[in-house]
Amino acid sequence: MNPNLKGFIRYSPEITRAQSLGTPVVALESTVITHGLPYPENIQLAQDMENEVRQGGAIPATIAIVEGIIQVGLKIDQLEFLASDRGVRKASPRDFSRMAVNKESGGTTVAGTIVIAQAAGIRVFATGGIGGVHRIPRGDVSADLPQLANTPVIVVCAGAKAILDLPATVEYLETHGVPVIGYQTNEFPAFYSIRSRLPTSARAENPQEVVDISRTHWQLGMKSAVLVTAPPPLEVALPGDEMREAVKQALKDAKDERIRGQQVTPFLLKRVSEITGNASMVANLGLLRNNAGIAAQIARSFQQDPQIRAV
Repeated sequence: MNPNLKGFIRYSPEITRAQSLGTPVVALESTVITHGLPYPENIQLAQDMENEVRQGGAIPATIAIVEGIIQVGLKIDQLEFLASDRGVRKASPRDFSRMAVNKESGGTTVAGTIVIAQAAGIRVFATGGIGGVHRIPRGDVSADLPQLANTPVIVVCAGAKAILDLPATVEYLETHGVPVIGYQTNEFPAFYSIRSRLPTSARAENPQEVVDISRTHWQLGMKSAVLVTAPPPLEVALPGDEMREAVKQALKDAKDERIRGQQVTPFLLKRVSEITGNASMVANLGLLRNNAGIAAQIARSFQQDPQIRAV
């Protein structure tokens, strides 16, 4: 745990109460609110994900930076502000100091959220897809990956975003010792699609098996996250061949339009949604809600495990 970072965190009353009572808590990121969807769909998703966590028996802790303050647990007016203000930034760990000094606001990325969650004593986090190794430009690696290699939390996701180089991303996770657990599957999901033809390093059938593997991983002295990959629900999942063609076309369009830097990912996600007639957006929303529910179940098992508190 980072004691320095902990001193900069402000908790909502609900999170303070939950932690004092030993109620399970699930961390949620906020870039999906600030940069993932337009208003008002973004705030509706934020509320839906929090509701999924509550229905699973846990308390949601959406994490963001609000006017330079690291906030764990957001009130509705803070959610509204982040969802509707287009001037807010993406907040990765490298940005925290600047945003604190300048009193800026932003949605925390996967990397930013897990750093804060771990400092706040929250060990289970739900997101859509992690960042990874990019296809354009070649060699570009998301800050999510090295942070996952060094932050002991359970991360529930649907794999990495399909616009990324999935084989290279899985290889990076293997090289850096991050266990990849397939949740009721042996295959790394392809975000919008169930199948990627890439194997996971382990399989878990239920939340307790996830907790058992995670606990043992950390008892053995490992410091990385444990990545739990859940396929998108069948009713929203898209055929793999269809998604591969959509991504291929989106990548060509990005190259033709000379899209660079931080604009690449939002451009590709928007273009894939256009190519698929919004089907990819429906899949994205469905898997986000699904991951939040699974994370809540894992958080409950985690909180009830008598051995986990010593890790």
